Amino acid sequence: MLSTEDLALLEAIRETGSLSRAAVRLGKAPSTVSYAARQLEERFDALLFDRRRYRLQLTAAGELLVNEASRLMEDVSRLTQRVQQVANGWESRLWIVTDELVEFENLVPLIQEFDALGSGVPLRMTHEVLKGVWEALREGRADLVIGATNEPPAIPSLRWMQLGEMQWVFAVSPKHPLAKAREPISRATVSQHRAIVVADSARTSEGRTYGVSGGQPVMAVPTMRAKILAQCAGLGVGWLPRHRVDSLLKNGTLIEKQMADPREPNVLYAGWRGDQDGRALNWWLEKLKQPSLAGRLVQGIDLFV
Repeated sequence: MLSTEDLALLEAIRETGSLSRAAVRLGKAPSTVSYAARQLEERFDALLFDRRRYRLQLTAAGELLVNEASRLMEDVSRLTQRVQQVANGWESRLWIVTDELVEFENLVPLIQEFDALGSGVPLRMTHEVLKGVWEALREGRADLVIGATNEPPAIPSLRWMQLGEMQWVFAVSPKHPLAKAREPISRATVSQHRAIVVADSARTSEGRTYGVSGGQPVMAVPTMRAKILAQCAGLGVGWLPRHRVDSLLKNGTLIEKQMADPREPNVLYAGWRGDQDGRALNWWLEKLKQPSLAGRLVQGIDLFV
């Protein structure tokens, strides 16, 4: 393994093209630098310096050595930092999974605030849908989940908190046949029309859909935004998060319809494993306990204003 002095010597020779100039840069005698260069070649049993030209250059072997050594020393430096980080109670990484419904825009200020701590903890932010969110926590693909729906499942050491309730509205395009249907609309009437649903991302269990009757035609889309756009285009019907489509209801792009079987609000949760404890996780949990932040995450952003 090269020492920092060895690497500095190689870098100085490569940049100055001369043992004497390298000695000046390093603040050492030329004889000392020349001896150190020969020692390096003996240690690796390879010609590292091309002395045939006026300007001293590294050979291909020398270039490989200095490049790889630099990379390895950077890796060692990062490893040292991570070891110290973990020893001080910070995690080596924090994996946060949100339900696809939670807009990343609402998390950006929180990430910036976390970065300002200078903890060195890398964040990994991914998203899942419906049951896929809890599944990520159970399968070890998340340290913290945000915006999970449904009742918390049976997961060893699971801990959770409620973020709030999300209100729903049954809305259709003015071009859709249900726009002129007599209210309240029955479930039997709705079942004659295609439902637009966001595809559940669960991998090890059967996915879940909301507000779909048996035998009703269904089109699954990847995101809530895609579902909203599909319903605006009259491709189908379904329940939408009220606060996220408020502007579309006001400008008539979507029409709210009263239903014979109204949908109950959904509680959104944050969940984590109680057997995991770190300063980064605890910091995020304290932030999520703030009613103002929890409210923004639950109500979401109307991206169609």
